[in-house]
Amino acid sequence: MNYFRTALLLAGLTALFMGVGFLIGGQTGALIALVIAAGMNLFTYWNSDKAVLSMTGAQEIDERTAPDVFRMVAELSQRAGLPMPRVYLMDNPQPNAFATGRNPENAAVAVTTGLLQHLSREEVAGVIAHELAHIKNHDTLIMTITATFAGAISMLAQFGMFFGGNRDNNNGGMGIIGTLAMVILAPLAAMLVQMAISRTREYSADELGAQIVGKPEWLAAALQRLESAAHQIPNDMAERNPATAHMFIVNPLSGQRMDNLFSTHPATENRVAALQELARRMGQSGGFQGGARPAQAQPTPSRGPWGGGGRRSGPWG
Repeated sequence: MNYFRTALLLAGLTALFMGVGFLIGGQTGALIALVIAAGMNLFTYWNSDKAVLSMTGAQEIDERTAPDVFRMVAELSQRAGLPMPRVYLMDNPQPNAFATGRNPENAAVAVTTGLLQHLSREEVAGVIAHELAHIKNHDTLIMTITATFAGAISMLAQFGMFFGGNRDNNNGGMGIIGTLAMVILAPLAAMLVQMAISRTREYSADELGAQIVGKPEWLAAALQRLESAAHQIPNDMAERNPATAHMFIVNPLSGQRMDNLFSTHPATENRVAALQELARRMGQSGGFQGGARPAQAQPTPSRGPWGGGGRRSGPWG
């Protein structure tokens, strides 16, 4: 069902993009709009992961520099049936994470230092499994293409402000009122579609991530901790680059909780409820009662279980 909804949303976004181009320049405008979008998508297809990782200041790690977290990603990737992604660490106090890459063979998982400091191993495992689910579902590519279309629609709408309003209404062109409506409504519609796609994919990644790690309550507890921390710990990097906000497991920018079209993420309580229902279906209803536990800082990555020490088999088996 999520795939069907995503396909419908992408189809609607494409139609909107072509419609804006047609209103500005007729059939020629629609064709130009399509060519521009194709060029932008081609660029983002090959370079989106590099751009996002650079914007977030992420640094690649390996088994030598951060053995435990690297091995955790490796073990969960194997459980998910995925190639080993590259692993990155962001020097950021807010606990959060995201995945990027055009396909599973060219994917990366990035976590913040705050995630490793404030969450338990089980909760970190739930978060990483969620990000691996995005990779398995090809969500990172979907979101990149959607963001590109939304940006292109906004750009075309701005062109309409300069060119559409000068047409002669008697010759079938848009008047100034029509142009203003397009400039306002087209980017808004594109934004709504972009956000809606992000939200549908989060529910799907939560369910698949919980199945990968085997314990839905671990991810549910992590989501509640992350939501609470996002209200208390600023994410300066995300504030400087708000276009990356929809990629994180929880919204790093604000404390929006309303599950509506204007939110890049579903409400955390709705995600937790869905995970609780999944736990019941898996016969694990007794393991999680809800409610975020008080955050207790874990040792820093350089000295704690994430930075060195002996090999661990992982908490899932």
